[in-house]
Amino acid sequence: MQRRELLKLSSLALVGMSVAPSLMAEKKRANKTNETLYLNFNENSLGMSEKAKQAVIDSLAVAYRYPDNQRAELITQLAKKYDVQDHFISLGNGSSENIQAVVQWLVYKARQAKQAVQLIVPEPTFDYAELYAKFLNVPVVKVPLTADFSFDLAKLQETAEQFSGLNIFYLCNPNNPTSAITPAKALFPWIKKAPENYFFLLDEAYAEFVQNPAFESGISLVKQGFKNVAVTRTFSKFYALAGYRVGYMLADPDVVLEVEKFMSIDNTNIVGAVAATASLQDQTFAQLSLQSNAESRRIVQNALKELGLKFVPSNGNFVFHEIKGNIKTYQERMKANRILVGREFLPIQGWNRLTLGTLEEMQYFVNVLKEFRKKGWV
Repeated sequence: MQRRELLKLSSLALVGMSVAPSLMAEKKRANKTNETLYLNFNENSLGMSEKAKQAVIDSLAVAYRYPDNQRAELITQLAKKYDVQDHFISLGNGSSENIQAVVQWLVYKARQAKQAVQLIVPEPTFDYAELYAKFLNVPVVKVPLTADFSFDLAKLQETAEQFSGLNIFYLCNPNNPTSAITPAKALFPWIKKAPENYFFLLDEAYAEFVQNPAFESGISLVKQGFKNVAVTRTFSKFYALAGYRVGYMLADPDVVLEVEKFMSIDNTNIVGAVAATASLQDQTFAQLSLQSNAESRRIVQNALKELGLKFVPSNGNFVFHEIKGNIKTYQERMKANRILVGREFLPIQGWNRLTLGTLEEMQYFVNVLKEFRKKGWV
């Protein structure tokens, strides 16, 4: 079924048509809209690759063994994908563990050197780095986004210049919840010229969805030998393995060696490892995931344009958009229509984050949103 869907999606892209009825019917069989639509946690509603499913089934025969071989194979495949050696990569229990370990290592390192440390984050952004820092009693400095929802790099830099200790920058690219990217031409020169007391934690959880040529992964900086950068990625989003908790970090081998001291041992189980490895090798599914998301994005953004609701052009599998109303009321009304949408991300008010689901799910959402407009709710 995945191959048929991919071919249909490719045809749609070529001729610029709206979603074909046959494709909509096929998606309906897999994702019935008489069930609740989970459009609130940026999961991938396509579900995992068929090859990943088979790999999971096959792994049951060796579930009594520790996952050393499967972990090693996943690391090798990731190293091959990014053209680096194995010791550039550290696996995580979701990329959240990688983020946590980087923060813990840097805080430990600073305190061993009797150096002050702070975490600098844009606001709003994904808050795990902030939570981990707070647990360690590390000050967190939040820098508001610009008027166009971009990172204020000048203000981030200014904030660091006023602090003599270790500055940890957490930068989610594309950013969550806005889905905006920070272009490499703006970000990379700053990182390359940064003083020794700056470290950049680049969270690229949604990078596989990006089709904007202005984006470039921070992995290129790692490969150039910069030791002030760690890049985290995940199999939760693009590869639809959120429940298996498989993430990873790419960094200079010296950084990996230190960060690994703060990671749990055997933190990737056999099922997650084999599913992730199989997903990397399933190019048909990768194309389906990318093109399905692009088409869902088109459906939603066109509807928002039609309704005159502002939105940030999406670079991930979610859209940050205006609703012109109270978020909690909007959530409740959507829930009454079996749609779960995102929460409010302060200090931005009157905007909502919507996960991009399957084509039929997004058409159903658009229909509900248009009904809301008729009632004067959005």
